[in-house]
Amino acid sequence: MAKPNIYTRITNKIIADLEAGTRPWHKPWNAEHLGGRITRPLRHNGIAYRGLNIILLWAASVAHGYTKSTWMTYRQALELGGRVRKGSKGQLVIYADKLRKTETDDSGQDREVEIPFMKGYTVFNVEQIEGLNSP
Repeated sequence: MAKPNIYTRITNKIIADLEAGTRPWHKPWNAEHLGGRITRPLRHNGIAYRGLNIILLWAASVAHGYTKSTWMTYRQALELGGRVRKGSKGQLVIYADKLRKTETDDSGQDREVEIPFMKGYTVFNVEQIEGLNSP
């Protein structure tokens, strides 16, 4: 069975949250969650996530009770001296951009075209990672 594409996976996640009574874009915290200042989810290097990734990571933080806002890939955890705890489930995030390529049109003129793409990858909250040297 083929793995659903990134659009289907995200849509299914949002629908599941709605069916469970959670609006993932609405107030993703409570008095105990994040015990202090509310921040956007951060990459391992301190850069904030943007767009739909904010909603996806806030929803995951609420669902799993994470109080830290930093997320990283499995490889990034290894590079920082950590290891993801066995059995930990990561969270899907997306990366969207455009490829630029030069094509020759029917009249022989070169023109640059942009091809949009989106890919998904998995990140783990720092609370799922042991032995980190930083974050």
